Amino acid sequence: MLRVRRFTTYRIRPAVHRDTRPTRITAWTVGGEPVPFADAVTKSYLPFEVGQRWGRPWDTTWFDVRGEVPADWAGGRAELLVDLGFTGDQPGFQAEAMVYRPDGEILKAIEPYNSWVPLPDPGSFRLLVEAAANPIVQVPYAYEPTAMGDRATAGDQPLYRLTELSVAWRDQEVWELLQDVTALDGLVDVLPAHGSRRAEIAHALERMVDVMDPEDVAGTAALGREVLAPVLAGRAPDSSLIVSAVGHAHIDCAWLWPTRETVRKVARTFANVLDLSESHPEFVFAASSAQQYAWLKESQPRLFERVRRAVADGVIRPVGGMWVESDTNMPGGEALVRQFVLGKRFFAEEFGVESDEVWLPDSFGYTAAMPQIARAAGARYFLTQKPSWNETNPMPHSSFHWEGIDGSRVFTHFPPAETYNSDLGAADLARTERSFRQKGRARHVLGLYGWGDGGGGPTREMLAAAERKRDLDGSPRVRMDDPGSFFRTAEAELPAPPVWVGEMYLELHRGTLISQARSKRGNRRSEALLREAELWAATAALREGARYPYDELRRIWETVLLLQFHDILPGTSIAWVHQEAEAEYERVAGELETLITTALDALRADTGDPAPAAGDPAPAAGDSAPVAANAGPYPRHGVPAMGVGPVTAPAAARPLRRDDRIVLDDGALHVEIDDRGTLVSVRDLRADRELLPPGVAGGVLQLFRDTPREWDAWDINDEDKRSGTDLLVPVAVDIVDDAVVVRHERGRTVLTQCVRLCGGRIDYTFDIDWHESQKLLKLAFPLDIRTDRSTSEIQFGHLHRPIHRNTSWDAARFETVAHRWIHVGEPGYGVAIANDVVYGHDIRGGRTPDGRSMTTARLSLLRAPRYPDPNADQGRHTFSVSLRPGGIPDAVADGYALQLPPRTVPGAAAEPLLEVTDRAVVVESVKLAEDRSGDLVVRLYEAHGNRSRATVRTAFSWSEAVATDLLERAVDGTAVRATTPGREVALELRPFELLTLRFRAPVV
Repeated sequence: MLRVRRFTTYRIRPAVHRDTRPTRITAWTVGGEPVPFADAVTKSYLPFEVGQRWGRPWDTTWFDVRGEVPADWAGGRAELLVDLGFTGDQPGFQAEAMVYRPDGEILKAIEPYNSWVPLPDPGSFRLLVEAAANPIVQVPYAYEPTAMGDRATAGDQPLYRLTELSVAWRDQEVWELLQDVTALDGLVDVLPAHGSRRAEIAHALERMVDVMDPEDVAGTAALGREVLAPVLAGRAPDSSLIVSAVGHAHIDCAWLWPTRETVRKVARTFANVLDLSESHPEFVFAASSAQQYAWLKESQPRLFERVRRAVADGVIRPVGGMWVESDTNMPGGEALVRQFVLGKRFFAEEFGVESDEVWLPDSFGYTAAMPQIARAAGARYFLTQKPSWNETNPMPHSSFHWEGIDGSRVFTHFPPAETYNSDLGAADLARTERSFRQKGRARHVLGLYGWGDGGGGPTREMLAAAERKRDLDGSPRVRMDDPGSFFRTAEAELPAPPVWVGEMYLELHRGTLISQARSKRGNRRSEALLREAELWAATAALREGARYPYDELRRIWETVLLLQFHDILPGTSIAWVHQEAEAEYERVAGELETLITTALDALRADTGDPAPAAGDPAPAAGDSAPVAANAGPYPRHGVPAMGVGPVTAPAAARPLRRDDRIVLDDGALHVEIDDRGTLVSVRDLRADRELLPPGVAGGVLQLFRDTPREWDAWDINDEDKRSGTDLLVPVAVDIVDDAVVVRHERGRTVLTQCVRLCGGRIDYTFDIDWHESQKLLKLAFPLDIRTDRSTSEIQFGHLHRPIHRNTSWDAARFETVAHRWIHVGEPGYGVAIANDVVYGHDIRGGRTPDGRSMTTARLSLLRAPRYPDPNADQGRHTFSVSLRPGGIPDAVADGYALQLPPRTVPGAAAEPLLEVTDRAVVVESVKLAEDRSGDLVVRLYEAHGNRSRATVRTAFSWSEAVATDLLERAVDGTAVRATTPGREVALELRPFELLTLRFRAPVV
């Protein structure tokens, strides 16, 4: 085959384009952020030559290209060939461009493997090429610190050399021959080495070389194709898999480029898709993320209208129904709901479509709450391929039912090519055959083809591969299809599919729960402020007739949901992305504080006093008596849930020095801290029980080496836990007012922790000035508890996980996600640990020095990866953590208490709009309906894992209460047992059931 491949590389491929002609080039460099075509076309362009360097990092150069299509090329295929200085690596990670006609109409995009533009009929032409000098940050994967991810450090030296901008005639016959050879040559590498089919193909390829003239490839290409035709006509056996080929281009909303560049990547990709669709009527392209369509609508309205028509024609299929392809581990439950609410509303408003699948091919693990959320959003199907990346355990199914924590199920499919960037080549299709787990029971699989991550999408070569493999011996059958048809077919042929229960944990990228802690704090804070803003705005609207800020809230939600994209919130993007994310979170916080203040002012309009922000000091003596606004779902310090009232907060215990220890005692807990700043005793006075194992310190900061094998910001490796150091030599342990203050210093890093005891709960606050490199900081609580599992909060419920290493699945789950709390317990006794902004946890069983069993719960606070952001997490961070004896109900309450502290306000008390009689039924959001009808929407869930009955008592007027889906459309269900209009709704919820209630406004 060496002879065939050399002939292909050096004879056939160069003969595809021939008779090339030069073009006349002028150029204008933007010297900053991108500008629209209308601005660029007015600038002064200077002469530019092929071979000249261009493109400072992240800059844009516009090329004005003029040339002639010769008259004797009539009837041919004239193309403009563009090489911006491509490296040959994957598209989407280097220079790319958009090509415009002189009137501003987009023609097509330019990518490394899609570097041609169709030219008009013979005669002169003019095109403008918007070339983006995006630096190569990670191809190939090196994981070394790079200055290219920050405009301030990227430098100003040109990155690229313009290699080609020429007019060429494409020989269709030679191109078709190249596609024939590519399809057959790929089979040679994947078919059995001694099989007759492989030998037949190899022989035909050799004969093809024999009959062709290397000096006249164009003149003999037809002879070569004639030789190959019989082997291309060999039909696949009836038992072959059927690959539903769907065009695709996974585009990361931000990653190794900022969101402003993603806006252009989206436009380039859709331009390529529309160009392909003109010549391939069977072509279907699936694209998710309403945010990306919204960007296109704003940035390229003419192109968006073409996309809108393509959606109507069935060429482009909006899929997924989410605002972005978000992370699913860390967003709160309401945020995941809003991903669907905003995404589906956009698709319905702009295209009149509603997708019925969830489309998350690349997120870093999947919450066990997703099946219920998906079904409540109207979805039936779920797609991903990410678990194929598992380091240890392959997932046992390709097509199956996925069951969530409440029992909801969605039909799920993993494309067995194990990629969303397939080229439909022989290697990908052979992997599809090899990896499909339901062979023998099913034959239909999905194949996502097209360049992705950085966009680009399918190419004409991929479509040629699909055509040749429609029914080709040695390959699965490939047919053009759309996602909906595939899912319906796959579901029908597996009437009793296998079932996977619980989370789909990704055995990789566990460090994403920790990296870029400021972005994670911004997310948690934004979710809390959005809850407050909607609650108080709805209360003010119903009570005082105040204006509800629909537009402002939607715009803020769009920002927060974008920042939950699976390379932003997980902390795996370049510095530029995270700098922008932190700035956006600050902007969002300011806007939400204003909305909250406005709503609370409306509730006490008679006082005339403005509302201070959360954490502001109480009014001075002589001012209005202070009250507190409690947006949480539970009463807090005497303030009713979701109401405003006077505060009766308990006082913290006063620390006392006794010999070499500091003692705190509030009548519920007796706590002792030694001169190392660690807990040496935590005694539950009510249960007469010590929480700490004998001889083992608690509340210990631990520092570990953090040098992943690869994927720096993404990964932590279990073996690095062998290199840990306990921080046991503080520079000071002092009593300051009601707190024990412990201070550690390590070079430039300063870690200050304050420990307080109040109301039977130990509260830690950390103020850390972090300047480590490739280190992981954990907070460890060894507990005198014998158990084989821990409990972690996830969206709308919690999850039990084994803490032993009985199986490879257990061992691989060495860093896990929890939201606001974790719980470790024995029958009848447990310990709740809550936090304000921690997601990564590490809970394992172990042994004390004297051989007794214990359980150690550790919270992962900070990392310091060097790639792709070499300064990740440097600087100041704050954390709050609490610990108390108690059950899961206490953990739930503490989690909300840390996330939603009451805010002090002047004025009088305000009765809540509603109250719930059972603390197991939690109100997650209160808002006005999306359709602006004035109806009140209340989202609740069962939080304790029990069957729970509760009554929702209301203090506002309403005519009817109905259960709805997440899009606030009425649905049938069993949760609503009875209603008394204007007064109460009786509910019965299954464990972890999610319920949306819509209270219809009275008819006036």
